[in-house]
Amino acid sequence: MSQEIKSRVYEILESSDSEDWLSRFDDISVTVLVILDVTDFVLATSQEIYSKYEVFLSNIELIAVIYFTILYLLQLWSCTADARYSHRFWGRLQYAVSPLVVIDLMAIIPFFLRVMFPHVQLIESTEILRLLRLLKLIRYSESLQTILKVINGKKDELIMTVVAVIILLIFASSIMFLVENEAQPEAFPSISAAMWWGVVTLTTVGYGDVYPVTPVGKLFGAALAFIGIGLFALPAGIIASGFSEEIQKRKRPELEAKPWTKERQQAMTTHIEQSAELMKFCIETAKKQFGDSFENEEIIRDLAISLYKEAVGKFKVH
Repeated sequence: MSQEIKSRVYEILESSDSEDWLSRFDDISVTVLVILDVTDFVLATSQEIYSKYEVFLSNIELIAVIYFTILYLLQLWSCTADARYSHRFWGRLQYAVSPLVVIDLMAIIPFFLRVMFPHVQLIESTEILRLLRLLKLIRYSESLQTILKVINGKKDELIMTVVAVIILLIFASSIMFLVENEAQPEAFPSISAAMWWGVVTLTTVGYGDVYPVTPVGKLFGAALAFIGIGLFALPAGIIASGFSEEIQKRKRPELEAKPWTKERQQAMTTHIEQSAELMKFCIETAKKQFGDSFENEEIIRDLAISLYKEAVGKFKVH
């Protein structure tokens, strides 16, 4: 009985079955609480809002922490229902160090650390870990899973693009350092400092805090800006291509394999027997009508096939 309950709890927490109302409730409740908790964290950073709604915001955080703590403990308890984590200790340890479960733990730890050490400034800064709860939505959102699937499927192309950007950044920063260092050493004191200008120019952000003043530097900067427009369009095109391929996969009709029942087998046998009888009748008719005219058996057979097709088409024989 206990094993059945454990398996059921694990199924509810780990799967996203829209036909299972408990699993559906878990998905919706987690999604709503994640959104509320992250919103609570963002609003609490405003001193004016926090001082006005301190009790309300604190209660939202408390409810979220209690709920996610219970879910975390239930996950650790029920994970042994999965054959991969069947060992009472090592199985749970293996499950506990899986990425999404580690994220779950890191998202609730800051609250308990604050309760135990309320005046430690370093612990206060761990509140930012609450934002990790947004990653929980990956498990419950098909759209986010699709995005990850597309990125993973195009990872080789994306890595190549990143490498190309890094090479271009180093190359451009080095040239700009050589061109501009003498004219404005405070703006381009080193290649590493020039990389900030390179990043701003390649991404076409253009903050304007560092810019070339020499004619050669301006010409090179303008050329790099145009290159950046095309270069940073590559990842967008790669990901768009991945989405298109994923959508095409989903649109392909899936052929459902029907079970080979006795009724289906009997119907197929009857159909074959009827077709064979019809073909036999067509062959005998062709021989009777054209046997004297054609000595070649292949011609008689072709005539019989033609008669068979015509009979099937005209009389809708199935």
